[in-house]
Amino acid sequence: MAKRTKSSAAWLAEHESDPYVKRARDEGWRSRAVYKLDEIQKSDRILRPGMTILDLGAAPGSWSQYAKRLLDGRGRIIAMDILDMPAIPGVEFLQGDFNDDAVLEQLFAMVGPAKVDLVMSDIAPNMMGIADVDHDRSLQLVELAVDFAGRTLRPGGDFLAKVFQGRGFQPLVSQLRERFESVKLRKPKASRARSAEVYVLARGYRLV
Repeated sequence: MAKRTKSSAAWLAEHESDPYVKRARDEGWRSRAVYKLDEIQKSDRILRPGMTILDLGAAPGSWSQYAKRLLDGRGRIIAMDILDMPAIPGVEFLQGDFNDDAVLEQLFAMVGPAKVDLVMSDIAPNMMGIADVDHDRSLQLVELAVDFAGRTLRPGGDFLAKVFQGRGFQPLVSQLRERFESVKLRKPKASRARSAEVYVLARGYRLV
């Protein structure tokens, strides 16, 4: 067995003592990330029965779990991730790399000709520990998600994505403001204060 580094041991200790981790286990959610979506839902009401939703970077599946509960059997949820995700009844899942054109084509095929109401993305790359490299890889994934949303969203649809602040952040926000009626930033309480992550909520997609 590989020996744990001090940093990984510190992360594990923080993770195990995290109240959101404990709460997620007690309440049957797959990860603490559900509370980020829950707070955004309570403030912005982005999920409604009857919607078609794409959940990008879905594994281990807490956002899809949450969406399924709110849709209450009315609507459609398509999830994808490079990692495997245990099945959730009523959620369609595609495993694959979002950077892979062949995988994207499979995802487009799953969506079909109908447009979707919401694209939500909690995608993050595997961090290398090199700040500039990690930021650029994260931004690339967000830009792919933005492009994907532009090709699948119905007029008036919404886009929610995790973004790490840094260079390239403001140009991304400006790009979204050109394509959506409104763009807001959200920093849920469940998002660790020291993390540079924020969630960009773009609403009212405009065909350009």
